[in-house]
Amino acid sequence: MSEPLTCFKAYDIRGRLGIDLDEGIARRIGRAYGETLAARRVVLGRDIRASSESLAAAVAQGLMQAGVEVLDLGLCGTEEVYFATGHLAADGGICVTASHNPMDYNGMKLVQAGAAPLDPATTMAAIRALAETQAFAPAQPGGTLTDAGATRAAYVDRVLSFVDIAALRPLHILVNCGNGAAGPTFDALATALMAKGAPLRFTRMHHAPDGSFPNGIPNPLLPENQPATAQAVIAARADLGVAFDGDFDRCFFFDHEGRFVPGEYVVGLLAEVFCAKEPGSTIIHDPRVILATQAAIATAGGRAVMARTGHAFLKQALRDTGAVYGGEMSAHHYFRDFYACDSGMIPWLLLAELIGRTGQPLATLLADRRAAFPSSGEINFRVADVPAAIARIDALYTPRAESRDLTDGLSLDFGTWRMNLRGSNTEPLLRLNVESRARPDLVEAAVAEITALLP
Repeated sequence: MSEPLTCFKAYDIRGRLGIDLDEGIARRIGRAYGETLAARRVVLGRDIRASSESLAAAVAQGLMQAGVEVLDLGLCGTEEVYFATGHLAADGGICVTASHNPMDYNGMKLVQAGAAPLDPATTMAAIRALAETQAFAPAQPGGTLTDAGATRAAYVDRVLSFVDIAALRPLHILVNCGNGAAGPTFDALATALMAKGAPLRFTRMHHAPDGSFPNGIPNPLLPENQPATAQAVIAARADLGVAFDGDFDRCFFFDHEGRFVPGEYVVGLLAEVFCAKEPGSTIIHDPRVILATQAAIATAGGRAVMARTGHAFLKQALRDTGAVYGGEMSAHHYFRDFYACDSGMIPWLLLAELIGRTGQPLATLLADRRAAFPSSGEINFRVADVPAAIARIDALYTPRAESRDLTDGLSLDFGTWRMNLRGSNTEPLLRLNVESRARPDLVEAAVAEITALLP
């Protein structure tokens, strides 16, 4: 008898505890994953949420019933699962995490051999179908649980390989781990940096992992969550602020004046770093906000390639093009030499290196591009019919646009300003981004006008 599982989403698994996801479902997913991939060795990790330990144990049971050797990382970040999957030549990896979702949620992020994403239409669909029907093969022998926590040392070495330690200059960095999983991993990196003589000083904030999230669920992208880090940067007189989300596959930046740095400007800065390291590099970016990013890549002599929003699409684009780096405005940053996966720890090291090389604070590095390419930030709308709303805006605005692109939603360029309107991949939301060429007044006017047209 088949039971529909509502926790399966386009790229991963996510749902409400006790409604969409529980230990029984987690066990079925583990077994279905093991059988579908014919896996022999699978990396398993988890975040700090109160439910994650028991859900991970259930996933491990399902995997072992499929005859899998489970390589258990314990508490870790999603990127550590990605790294260990590639480094240990495992057949796949699963991280039990809900990242920045509400307290009553949990989920899983899944990869296959080489830390490659699963194809939603084939592999993910097959795992879902088997978990729903429970038409499992007989339990297989050989299932074991192995402690793989020692892999963190190799992960630290790989992350530090991205930065030139000799180029670092004295820098005071405020680090907000949000009581998520980042603290222990950050400490391991900091210890290794100090051993190599890196002249960095850290002020730690909300550092201890705590699944009750006493300071709120860590999602620094939300404007209401940014003042705490901004104020701490100012109070500590730090040169740079870094804040992580729950499973630290995203990091967010604040300059020494406490100003939040929108993601598209970070993508441009990291593109410049890689173009300096590898002249002529190919850089992948998403279609939502592109003007500042494309200008930075062009100035640095790189080649810009646009890919659809979403980790599966960005990762595939890196693999297809051999791009050294790819970035999304939502603060996901992907690295060719990190199994084409995203990392929240590599970006802050690269920015520290850039500040050291240039001798300029982050605020100065960003001043010109903030003025040249102002943007609205992503604005979310709840509408009854997302495709119909996009079609209405398309009909009204396309006749006066200079160019139209459908890579991801609707992108229209009017010469002096540009917009992207798209449905969310993960939520029932319509997302709007507006940017301009040195005309913040046009950004404000366009947002107001489009908002009035969206019921």
